[in-house]
Amino acid sequence: MTDIPLVDLQAAHAEIAEEVREGFDRVLLSGAYIKGPDVAAFEEEYAAFSGVRHAVGVANGTDALELALRALDLPAGAGVVLPANTFVATAEAVIRAGLRPVLVDVDPDHLLIDPAAAAAALPGAAALVPVHLNGQLAPMRALLEVADGRPVVEDGAQSQGARQDGRLSGSWGRISATSFYPGKNLGAYGDAGAVVTDDEDLAAAVRLIGDHGSGRKYVHERFGFNSRMDTLQAVVLRAKLRRLPAWNEARRAAAARYDELLAGLDGLTTPRTLPGNEHVWHLYAVRVERGRDTVLADLQAAGIGAGVHYPVPVHLQPAFRELGHAEGAFPVAERAAAEILTIPLYPQITEDAQQRVAETLAKSLARI
Repeated sequence: MTDIPLVDLQAAHAEIAEEVREGFDRVLLSGAYIKGPDVAAFEEEYAAFSGVRHAVGVANGTDALELALRALDLPAGAGVVLPANTFVATAEAVIRAGLRPVLVDVDPDHLLIDPAAAAAALPGAAALVPVHLNGQLAPMRALLEVADGRPVVEDGAQSQGARQDGRLSGSWGRISATSFYPGKNLGAYGDAGAVVTDDEDLAAAVRLIGDHGSGRKYVHERFGFNSRMDTLQAVVLRAKLRRLPAWNEARRAAAARYDELLAGLDGLTTPRTLPGNEHVWHLYAVRVERGRDTVLADLQAAGIGAGVHYPVPVHLQPAFRELGHAEGAFPVAERAAAEILTIPLYPQITEDAQQRVAETLAKSLARI
């Protein structure tokens, strides 16, 4: 039985239950289940939160990235540079958009896309997709420089509210995508996502493509898809968005507490924040030098919902063997996959729970 979950969605729901119930009642009475007024209101609120002019709600985060790429009208089959250390959805979206993933390695300290590796891979590629991992931004100033005018599409699924040099996630690239999967810092009660941008034409293109290519009923201007945000999800997201700054601050406090509790543990490295980043701690991922899977099993046996993000890099997944990369192609990402261990962190986590996680980790490490 897991009594300290990796993410406590019930605790978050308890804080907004009454507001969501009232919102659901309003939507159910109105019958505006698709494109309802709550969707439009959320898009406006999330754009303001992200420091951009436009947000378009879509069905999920993978769709968001695909639609962002499609809106750019890149040449069919063009290369798109992205890190090997990411969830497979980043590469999936590239392929679904008719493009070709060009994987590169990450830096060893922060496990974020390496600008030097990106620069080496960009000749012949059409775009760059930095992934903001675990709650902090990739090194955007360096990446914009090496992109040399190519469009930069942020994958901000794990960084809602994060900043770099004071500038918000989603406001650096030409267009950006995010996910509202339930476990995200801003999570829906099902799947949802959004595309954000300052570019009015790109926002219009995303909206068109995601609604069957139609801006007017039964008139289809271009080939499109069905990827729209449900109004009920917008109700949940509006309620959570109002609380997100405070929740992110609580995550920072919990991360700082882990930093203290885990300092000096032999064989364990706590996560590092890239200079200039204001982290929102979507995940607190430590690195275990030896016996990661044993430590994971010990935590789970003790009722602690630890996990691994991600145990197999994209290039070694069977579904992506056609990319042609063998083991050893991206050594930093591969080593991280063998060492990463994600421990419970959420806004409502208690000090006692964190103390127990730290004590269990220490006991497990001591016997390896």
